[in-house]
Amino acid sequence: MFRTLGGGDFVANQTKAAHPHAVTELCEEGNRLYANALRAGRIARADVVAAPCLMELALLHPDPDDENLLRPVPPAVALAQRLHPIERDIAERRRLSIALADVFEPFMSLSAQEAATDHSITVLEGGDRINAALNLATAQCQTEMLTIQPSDDRFSERSLTQGLERDRAMIERGVRIRTLYQHTARHSPQKLAYVSQLANGKAEYRTIDEVVERLIVCDESVAFIPTRDDQQVALELRHPGLVRYLVKVFEFMWSRSVPLSAGAPYEPAADGITDIQYSIAKLLVEGHVDEAIARRLGMNVRTCRAHIAKLAATLGSGSRAQLGYLIAQSGILEKEH
Repeated sequence: MFRTLGGGDFVANQTKAAHPHAVTELCEEGNRLYANALRAGRIARADVVAAPCLMELALLHPDPDDENLLRPVPPAVALAQRLHPIERDIAERRRLSIALADVFEPFMSLSAQEAATDHSITVLEGGDRINAALNLATAQCQTEMLTIQPSDDRFSERSLTQGLERDRAMIERGVRIRTLYQHTARHSPQKLAYVSQLANGKAEYRTIDEVVERLIVCDESVAFIPTRDDQQVALELRHPGLVRYLVKVFEFMWSRSVPLSAGAPYEPAADGITDIQYSIAKLLVEGHVDEAIARRLGMNVRTCRAHIAKLAATLGSGSRAQLGYLIAQSGILEKEH
């Protein structure tokens, strides 16, 4: 059902829709008419059609003696009406802050005892929180970032783009980046494309047969390591001793790694055995099954078994049991690789 409005009301509503504003932004016409009403003590209802905001904001009210006139609300009264809810809200928030302080005050002395180690080890749970902490650390990194990145089939286009944006910004700030992959990264088009866009002297990439686990270290002051295989829980480490130890682990592996641009890890040595096959031989002798070897070396099981077959052919083995014996007898595990 439609409600019929008086002519004045209809015009007023049209005008209001054309220039809505708060009382702190009173329009020019509203300013003029309100000032006139205050000076005269009243104003004709017809005169304020162009400024319906005066009624909407309760700066005018009907004259009880004449329905065609409006009386102005004194500025002090209008101000008090608007300040009252603000002051009430401030008072309520002050009361709430005092109550919260009273609740947590008994625990302050307890947490003070752990203040020295509060930020040495922080557990980060969930991808969003982990990424936020990483983004902050890399944004603050000024000298060098060290990373160990095990082969990961989840190296998606999105993660590639995010990594490029992050690393490019760091390189532009003069930060040196050293990244260690497994040898299998040489067969990853995504990683090779990633490296080709950043390998400009400030970023170095190497590979090694087996890495311990994912690691990121910024400026030798903060390190990140995962605690679960699904990468949903990580530790942020700021303890100087722990970070120094992880840097030494990285440098140990870096010194034994091969530049990604080199072909050495997959080229046969004089005995016809590649470095990757040498790594597989070590793990076979230690008793690891194919799946475990593949996981540790960052390759799929089919590729792992293909390397095992080549190793068996090189040593002349006709069975898995004989292969272990021939590896031990060949002396290849005693050689420097």
